[in-house]
Amino acid sequence: QYETMRSVVFEMATRFVQKNTYIVDLGTSRGDALAPLWRSHGATANYLGVEVSPPMIKAARERFSGAIDAGFMEIAELDLRNEPIPARPASVVQAVLCLCFVPVEYRQRIIRQAYEMLIDGGAIVIVEKVLGDGSNVHDIMAEIYREKKRRSGYDDEQIERKRLALEGVLVPDAASTITNRLRDCNFREVECFWRWLNFAAFIGIK
Repeated sequence: QYETMRSVVFEMATRFVQKNTYIVDLGTSRGDALAPLWRSHGATANYLGVEVSPPMIKAARERFSGAIDAGFMEIAELDLRNEPIPARPASVVQAVLCLCFVPVEYRQRIIRQAYEMLIDGGAIVIVEKVLGDGSNVHDIMAEIYREKKRRSGYDDEQIERKRLALEGVLVPDAASTITNRLRDCNFREVECFWRWLNFAAFIGIK
């Protein structure tokens, strides 16, 4: 459901975009979460993508070269672990499959920074791989996910190699932990609006 996730995240985020404010995308990678918002809102908003990987920064800057040259978009090289998010008056902050790659001890601070830069009525959209609140159901979800990978053509060696590559790098939270983090930052409305097995999307409205 990757494409479904991308679609519903855009549909949710676009409803909170306000003219002459910023759309901020944390862990922007190649800009897949920014692209539909740029196509939809264009020069009525400003855009900031934050990324730490030089190859991804290069790809995003090439992808959005026109918007960057026109002064509507910036792709910033920034490590969220030890550098603050550049302060911008944002109506939307996105973190799509980003925070699970940031060490746990930094995640609350990053969400709080997002809250502080959002204008009233703005929203943060978070997509993460999540743990089940119970170990039995979590194990079942993980196995269903592996079976779907096999049916998509991945063999057991490829699946295990990917798992080992991400071990200790991608560290998921329970879904309840993410909603609690949002509430602890005083978002007035918090909701999980999409979930498929051990992947989920959340919104917090300021």
